[in-house]
Amino acid sequence: MKAEALFTVDGLYIRDRFGRVVLPRGCNLGGDSKIPFAPPGNPLDYDVSFVGRPFPEQDAADHFARLAEWGFTFLRFVVTWEAVEHAGPGVYDEEYLSYVRAILKKAEEFGISVFIDPHQDVWSRWTGGDGAPAWTLEAAGFDLSRIAQTGAAFTVQSQGADYRPMSWGMNYLRYANATMWTLFFGGNAFAPGRYIMGVPAQEWLQSHFIDAMNHTARRLKDCAAIVGFGTLNEPHMGYIGLKDLASHQRVTASGGAVPSALDTMASASGFSRNVRRVAMAGALPQKGLETLNPDGVSLFREGFGCPWMEAGVWGIENGEPVAKKNSWFSTAPDGRSYDFAQDFLKPFQLRYMETLSKKHEHYIFFIEGVPMGNRSRWMSGEAVRKDGKPFAMVEAFHWYDGLTLLFKKWRPWLMADGETGKVSVGPRKAVESVMNQIDRMASYPRSEGIPALLGEFGVQFDLDGGKSFKTGDWSAQEEALGVYYDAVDASLLPSTIWNYSASNTNEAGDGWNTEDLSLYSISQGGGRAVKGFCRPYAMAVAGVPAKMRFDRKKREFVFEWDAVPADGEAGITEIYVPKAWYSDGWKSDFKGESAVVEERPEANRLFVTVKNPGRARVVVTPAGKEGRA
Repeated sequence: MKAEALFTVDGLYIRDRFGRVVLPRGCNLGGDSKIPFAPPGNPLDYDVSFVGRPFPEQDAADHFARLAEWGFTFLRFVVTWEAVEHAGPGVYDEEYLSYVRAILKKAEEFGISVFIDPHQDVWSRWTGGDGAPAWTLEAAGFDLSRIAQTGAAFTVQSQGADYRPMSWGMNYLRYANATMWTLFFGGNAFAPGRYIMGVPAQEWLQSHFIDAMNHTARRLKDCAAIVGFGTLNEPHMGYIGLKDLASHQRVTASGGAVPSALDTMASASGFSRNVRRVAMAGALPQKGLETLNPDGVSLFREGFGCPWMEAGVWGIENGEPVAKKNSWFSTAPDGRSYDFAQDFLKPFQLRYMETLSKKHEHYIFFIEGVPMGNRSRWMSGEAVRKDGKPFAMVEAFHWYDGLTLLFKKWRPWLMADGETGKVSVGPRKAVESVMNQIDRMASYPRSEGIPALLGEFGVQFDLDGGKSFKTGDWSAQEEALGVYYDAVDASLLPSTIWNYSASNTNEAGDGWNTEDLSLYSISQGGGRAVKGFCRPYAMAVAGVPAKMRFDRKKREFVFEWDAVPADGEAGITEIYVPKAWYSDGWKSDFKGESAVVEERPEANRLFVTVKNPGRARVVVTPAGKEGRA
């Protein structure tokens, strides 16, 4: 029996099974799914289990009911490669996949749909993030016990109390992450002599990842909640594109040690290297140096060495490491500059989609580029299967308010543009900056005829040293989230906020690298800053959305659309109206040609059926107040 598609892609729009345009809204479930459920404490161990992530099966109904009450009926469901295949190459954790199936079957009962997010950050838990199994690093020749010692990566486990919050992004500059991603995406070009078990490294790594996700799709094939699969969370280029081995200009954290590419390669091979420190996301130099690999040990297991030395990228002269092929990662043999997304990321995405779609033609693929960076560009006719059928794709880009994220302070008068570097000062200009950034990023895929979705954004709940935990005042988080969602509304974007961690506490945060962005916390016994993210929005539209706006001060929601009358469910425009903002009741006013308006406050819903085509407008206001229809 052929599976029915919950959603389909139609030009720039996502449509439901009735043909209505949908603006699905929800969250990432969840941040703690990056780490094992057992044993507790995120140990760097093979013998782990992710059964229980995102939450124990017996707790699923409570969590899904809460999410549905918030209007979050669309989830980006986090699954890591390690969770599926941690025990060894080709050894899948069937107990975990059975558990995930049970959780997704429960989601169906609450009218919640999902797309599976193969999540990673800086490759793996052994390299300061999450995602890939440990055996991928061993296959590349790494001795796992020497990763921290050689400076190839740093972790919370290795640094303990010295670990700096929001510093994990600096691992993108380190050897382990940079090498693994370069091998994964570009091993054929940059390490042609590196084989794993007789297979080129790039082919071996990609095949295992794609096969693991394909097996996951096969095990979940009867889950009606699944809309599709992501291709890969926040893909990274590793060393690809670096023009100078003596520098490294990709700082993605508030500050820390910034080794050059040559420093990372040398330190992995047993050289001690003194590297500079920076602050303000790399903008300012700091005094003092940090020594990588002070003991001068090698990262590699017996019989292995640095693939970049083997490729002649660097060597040793007079006892010192020197660059040999400075442009190896930036310039192709024909003299052109490499384009990471076009040359390496896009071929992977096409291969991934081709494999999964063979048995799942109805899946939508949620594609990503490098956050605030290189993305695949899709021209007409490029995104097609080998049989000529087009892939259904949505670009799920990410956006974060970098200053608030990195420094954990909400300043409503200050905003930096993550792409252009432009700083906006003043409350009005800061809001305009957020609007412009999100709309601009949505415009990239839309200009290519592809729908856009904001797949990650959010705010920390431990702002200002966890002040809100003591005061119970979440107004800063609510204001920040309100500004972000105002931009989401203005751009008429589907969205999934980061994140919902069922295990979150004030003390442990989301359980991963000291982050604390979960909308839910055990310590608060429920949601935090709920009015920041739980707000009215158009869920399904019988026609074409034109304008959506929510005035938080007046509690006034305005939605306009070009109505297309239809029979039955296809003709009903559905709007979510939460009790969080209208505990004293609400009323609606409609302007346009004749319509049937049904208010159902007990279900947090407003239904509008327009009888004639044309521009329609509905305004929701608190009960007893006049709207401006």
